[in-house]
Amino acid sequence: MNAERTWGLDIAELQRAWSSYGHDFLLHDPGGPAESLVRRGELLATVDVFEPVLARCRRWVDEVRHDAAAGVSRVLLRPAERDRCVEMAQESGGAAHHVHLGSPVMFGTPVMFGTPVMFGTGAEPGDAAAPSPPAPGTWSPRVVVDVLDTGCDPHPWFRDEAWFEPVPEVLDADDDSGQDRQAGHGTFVSGVVRRHAPGAVVRAHRVLSSLGFTDDLRVVAGLRRARELAARRGERIGALVLTSGCRTADDRCPPVLRAELARWAGAVVVAAAGNHGGTRPFWPAALDSVVAVAATGPDGAVAGFSGAGDWVDAAAPGVDVVSSYVRMSGPDGRVYGYARWSGTSFAAPRVAAAAVTALHEGRGPAEARAIACRDYPFGR
Repeated sequence: MNAERTWGLDIAELQRAWSSYGHDFLLHDPGGPAESLVRRGELLATVDVFEPVLARCRRWVDEVRHDAAAGVSRVLLRPAERDRCVEMAQESGGAAHHVHLGSPVMFGTPVMFGTPVMFGTGAEPGDAAAPSPPAPGTWSPRVVVDVLDTGCDPHPWFRDEAWFEPVPEVLDADDDSGQDRQAGHGTFVSGVVRRHAPGAVVRAHRVLSSLGFTDDLRVVAGLRRARELAARRGERIGALVLTSGCRTADDRCPPVLRAELARWAGAVVVAAAGNHGGTRPFWPAALDSVVAVAATGPDGAVAGFSGAGDWVDAAAPGVDVVSSYVRMSGPDGRVYGYARWSGTSFAAPRVAAAAVTALHEGRGPAEARAIACRDYPFGR
């Protein structure tokens, strides 16, 4: 099997690039059927399995860090054992600390050769003319969509709304000569929701870096924070959009992520199916409780780059999508405009918009989910 590729870089290349910024990642089973990226030398254990995990690997443990709020412990291995973290996780019943790759891939339609090698036509979003702006007004009662991504800048599509709370994009975290590859992604995704469900309230939460990665613990922390903020505001979250994910060594969802998403039964949870092609599960999209969304092209067929297994629930336009965007430019360091981008990240918010529109019309979460999947069917 060829090594998995994304954004025109294979996982090994991404590992090397990210390591230059101080991130210590381990590539497990490179090029093999269990290929996955994890944080080297770290295990995560939920409260219910922590004691047996620690009992089995205590002699290899260097340090334990408890996160009481999350109900999770980080087990840090001794230097000599750090490369054995996946093996130990499988033996102990714990979980390796999986890294989630951001879902956007490339501008244009990538061509797939085999599985899952990707060759594309570009690595950045392209310029686009301004589309019709979202219709004004907010639904009453409010219907809230939480977007876990890179943030959301005060683009004209958002900044004048009374409910809007900006989460500024990090545009150049590596301080090089240009904008980071994923910078502006959250503003773009939020714009897709806004365009197709203009009366919804969009709440942005930063869990994905401008360089294109996150991990299960950071996503879980973002999910928990979103629930807490909604409770503080007295809001009910109608839908959740997740645009990052990972493949794991055992093709099962990271336990800490699965446990947190079990608390979201009252919302329609929508996730990108990933841009690596093939049918191997991409988490958390492949969870039964989550609406996994593939991307389609202009002809309505599933795009070659899109995840397309039997765990996929819906498919929506994800090639050359146009939405709100922020770029590094101008005297203030950023300028607002529009971009054209491709990926399952941009199909998922379209399905979430259909779900919250159904909620606005008085449907319950289960029916809203069914309507969204009916409106954007995935042809197996």
